[in-house]
Amino acid sequence: MGSVSVENIPTKVLTNSPSGEVKVPVIGMGSAPDFTCKKDTKEAIIEAIKQGYRHFDTAAAYGSEQALGEALKEAIHLGLVTRQDLFVTSKLWVTENHPHLVLPALRKSLQTLQLDYLDLYLIHWPLTSQPGKFSFPIPVEDLLPFDVKGVWESMEESLKLGLTKAIGVSNFSVKKLQSLLDVATILPAVNQVEMNLAWQQKKLREFCNANGIVLTAFSPLRKGASRGPNEVMENDLLKEIADAHGKSIAQISLRWLYEQGITFVPKSYDKGRMNQNLQIFDWALTKEDHLKIDQIKQSRLIAGPTKPNLNDLWDDEI
Repeated sequence: MGSVSVENIPTKVLTNSPSGEVKVPVIGMGSAPDFTCKKDTKEAIIEAIKQGYRHFDTAAAYGSEQALGEALKEAIHLGLVTRQDLFVTSKLWVTENHPHLVLPALRKSLQTLQLDYLDLYLIHWPLTSQPGKFSFPIPVEDLLPFDVKGVWESMEESLKLGLTKAIGVSNFSVKKLQSLLDVATILPAVNQVEMNLAWQQKKLREFCNANGIVLTAFSPLRKGASRGPNEVMENDLLKEIADAHGKSIAQISLRWLYEQGITFVPKSYDKGRMNQNLQIFDWALTKEDHLKIDQIKQSRLIAGPTKPNLNDLWDDEI
């Protein structure tokens, strides 16, 4: 297994960050809540840093901020990295998605992560619920109107205070992004959404490109739900493409995202797969590969965080 030097992991500039100079490594390591064991999380993150990962994605709702913070602190102490080498993202949960709660929530995340600042802070969902206890899924009766203008002003304030270097959103449709752009002084740098070969989000990609918004794909290998077969990892067409290149389906999937200008945060804590996911930068898909990938049947995997699901969360966009 070859290792990838940090210099070989490309970065994308977050053009909507105020300095215009914030750079995000195109591949990051996700730490969503299916990893509940803090020890496993910590060990995996240290291993990832040794392999060359510098971009780490977490959220207040994931319960992984503490383990990530401990791992990063240890890695810095061991001399593996400096804080400046790292790119750390966290997210504002719906119970704190209120203008007056944004800064306290961000400060709490920083405290849990044992960091002085984030590189990127995202609004986790375009939803607001009653402040207070965390519950998932979110009961629909707890939802309140989302004050996008007021919340975004607080997000902009967090930038001015130096608590984060960039701000953005997650799970926003084109329609919801447009509503935000209409009231924003500083535009969102990132929109993190479900994106993979079976949910390619062409309309959203075009809108974000036109507005300087970098897309980050979560579930880039379509893992994270147990509904039937995995339409990416168990796809015969993708197996053919992978075999022709001598690569894995995961590598084909991530390479496609990279060639679209997308950043991505796969969640693998397996040492071999972590390494494999980095081996995507020294080869390319062919025009024929792209034409085949364009034919894959499209369907959304993640319906939303509420119970029951909301009809207008995604604004029926494909």
